[in-house]
Amino acid sequence: MLDQVKTEAARTNLAPIPMECDAPHLKVTGELPRELNGTLYRNGPNPQFDAPGAHWFVGDGMLHAFHLENGRASYRNRWVRTPKWLAEHDAGRALFGGFGRKLPGAPAGITDDGGVANTNIIFHGGKLLALEEGHLPTEIEPGTLNRRGYCDYNGAIKGPFTAHPKIDPVTGEMVFFGYNAAGPLTPALSFGSVNAAGVVTRFDRFDAPYASMVHDFIVTENHVLFPILPITGSMERAMRGKPPYAWEPEKGAYVGVMKRNGSAKDLVWFRAESCYVFHVMNAWEEGNRVIADVMQFEEAPLFPHPDGSKTDPQKSRARYCRWTFDLSGNTDRFTQTYLDDLTGEFPRIDDRRAGRANSHGWYACANPDLPMFGALSGIVHVDGKGKRFGKYVLPAGDTISEPVFVERGADAAEGDGWLLSAVWRAQENRSDLAVFNAQDVEAGPVALVHLGHRVPDGFHGNWVGAE
Repeated sequence: MLDQVKTEAARTNLAPIPMECDAPHLKVTGELPRELNGTLYRNGPNPQFDAPGAHWFVGDGMLHAFHLENGRASYRNRWVRTPKWLAEHDAGRALFGGFGRKLPGAPAGITDDGGVANTNIIFHGGKLLALEEGHLPTEIEPGTLNRRGYCDYNGAIKGPFTAHPKIDPVTGEMVFFGYNAAGPLTPALSFGSVNAAGVVTRFDRFDAPYASMVHDFIVTENHVLFPILPITGSMERAMRGKPPYAWEPEKGAYVGVMKRNGSAKDLVWFRAESCYVFHVMNAWEEGNRVIADVMQFEEAPLFPHPDGSKTDPQKSRARYCRWTFDLSGNTDRFTQTYLDDLTGEFPRIDDRRAGRANSHGWYACANPDLPMFGALSGIVHVDGKGKRFGKYVLPAGDTISEPVFVERGADAAEGDGWLLSAVWRAQENRSDLAVFNAQDVEAGPVALVHLGHRVPDGFHGNWVGAE
């Protein structure tokens, strides 16, 4: 697996960059919309040092901030200075190999229990939080990107905290969960909520059918759904030097459904054919049904079978898929219906429709004409029923990150605004920030903000308005 990732890094945009920098005046091609006043924050793995045997997923977090104001653009990037990062910085070398594994010669008494804060960054309750699913949120100072410390809401939560909390656009409540809640590679999940003022209003725990890597979950106006899918965790495997996480389709796919105002004892478990989902686009209710749009893999990518053998690359691609749950009690099965055959990932919506039916959605797609599976090189715009509104494909070799929607204004209609996405220019080995009219992606970017260096492929980000 490590050799595969290194090979990919050599010919793609996966390799880390070695520096932090500030660029106060960036060149812009086209015209930045004057309504775009704020900052796009992005997060992703950017290892400070090469660690033998470390999975790409566990690289140190690096934040990239594109600030847009009155048609001008600036940029800043910083590593998240976690205790792990600081210890390795002082040592001048890698001390950990990922998933808590110390490398030979690492000093006694140091751990990476605080994580790497490398997956997402959100703003809620007056706090800017860098997230990764294994540990508590890390609070970040807006502007400087300095680390303020861990956020446990005055001791109200503990343990892992998802990189994909859901913020209710009506109430401002943030719903969250965490897997491995009883310790590494355990089946326990925690869940809870934080109100708009940043106060934890509930925190609870339950045991899932088995230990699973649960990257994302599903929240509607009245329900919370927990997907337990067969990237399984095993301490016994890890102790034998085998993959701590592996693809075990025979375990089956489970989704636990609970009322948002209910409790863990009210969970109802649904079953379906084995699959894996990293990311949910959106979900909503229709009468006695819950509908969830996801990016579904037939077989999980990036993780091997328990014996170390690889999964099938032809099946390890995500496609836009609809899950339907009948809550009337007639069946314990949920349906899975693919809405498109295009390979894609990183789905987003106009977040003002989160948990409610949406009429617009976007995701990064792969160019089927290029011989580089997994290289996301375009954006697809879809309606709420799976139909494509349009598609934009980059020049050959270039790749694109998650598209983030920004509304034109608080009262703008759904989907009226822009998409912001970092684009890697392969021939020049540097990146642009591309700004698209969200309802006409096929026309290409209305503006490009030019950087002199790469923004490596990463995970997720969000826009924080100047107000």
